[in-house]
Amino acid sequence: MDERRAVKISKYLAKHLRHRPERIGLTLDPEGWADVTDLLSAAAAHGFALSRAELEHVVAVNDKKRYELAGNRIRAVQGHSVPVALNLPVTPPPELLYHGTVRRSVDPILREGLLPMGRHAVHLSPDRETARRVGARRGAPVVLTVQAGRMAAGGHEFRVSANGVWLVDAVPPEYLSE
Repeated sequence: MDERRAVKISKYLAKHLRHRPERIGLTLDPEGWADVTDLLSAAAAHGFALSRAELEHVVAVNDKKRYELAGNRIRAVQGHSVPVALNLPVTPPPELLYHGTVRRSVDPILREGLLPMGRHAVHLSPDRETARRVGARRGAPVVLTVQAGRMAAGGHEFRVSANGVWLVDAVPPEYLSE
């Protein structure tokens, strides 16, 4: 499969497994899982035919490991704007985590903190380089440092998704620095 097709499939999956399953008549269970046969049928019925082999290839090679296959079920591992309970265990974070953003967002973030902005959780990166790449998607990146160890000691709960993205409900401004 060529790279353009893989990217197109990945974006289609993100849209329908994270944000708009109802748009193609897909139903996610409470943990965000969809039946693969239902997904393939719904996609074909809405003009986006893909095979099980293509689906498996995209899940296997996705550089951000955004999807998880288990038998005949598939789900996005994080980033949902639809209600799901991923049931990830609370996990002690490292002392520092990072958040990539762009310059125009820095002042509001430092004033108000990091908020999920329509998603279930704030996404944090385990290292500066990953955060830089995340921020670079929208312009010149700025990497903010999150005092995750202090947050956890203060009662904030962290979870880590299967692809290494750290999730927390919000990051108050006192735990952030540029």
